[in-house]
Amino acid sequence: FILRRTKDEVARELPALYEQVRYVNMTESQKRLYEEEKSQVRNAILENFDEVGKDRSSMMVLSALTRLRQIANHPDMVEEYEGQDSGKFTEVYRNIESVIAEGHKVLLFSSFVKHLDLFKSQLEEDGIGYAYLTGSRNQKQRVEAVKNFQTKSKCSLFLISLKAGGVGLNLTAADYVFILDPWWNPAAEIQALSRAHRIGQENRVFVYRFISNDTIEEKIQGLQERKRELAETFVSSNNPLKSLSEKELLELFT
Repeated sequence: FILRRTKDEVARELPALYEQVRYVNMTESQKRLYEEEKSQVRNAILENFDEVGKDRSSMMVLSALTRLRQIANHPDMVEEYEGQDSGKFTEVYRNIESVIAEGHKVLLFSSFVKHLDLFKSQLEEDGIGYAYLTGSRNQKQRVEAVKNFQTKSKCSLFLISLKAGGVGLNLTAADYVFILDPWWNPAAEIQALSRAHRIGQENRVFVYRFISNDTIEEKIQGLQERKRELAETFVSSNNPLKSLSEKELLELFT
């Protein structure tokens, strides 16, 4: 038997949590790159399905999905597309500037360290204070980053990789959470936003998930909404593709 208590039951005094999905458009050049890449990988996957079947194509499909995700977020994350612009980056950064101008603090979560580094470079160029945490940081650096964000007024943002920031962080100085690239596992996102929405938080917390229109991100968002039972599978499954039919997989690439 498993006894499960939700945060609502344990910490009823927590302030309100507001969640919103922000749909953003890619730039024209980004969209062109995405469509070209999507066409190529779909044809390759179809051939691979015919040759070895769906189950033995998982690594290829995951690699293709990851590459499309990267382009949908920022083409600069793919080596051969460096120097391109990104509609999502522009929109997220606009939101960052607006929120911190009002005196708020923001957590930025991404599953891609390269994505965080693009924001890191722009923040440094604009002279905006930030903290930074990825899996490559040691315990001392981790503690120092949390301390700076929690105590220094000029440290307005905390850039965190999802894997590094899943547990063990108390970041109640933040009242905004930006999830830059939502993905399969809702549990990881819940853990991320719980860094701010936890005991000790005195302000309302606003969570924005940024989705690029007409991309793999939007399709997966829609898939989760139509098949909510997938969420529970993804929490405990290392390979969520097993829960999708061949038709559903191919629909991700249409």
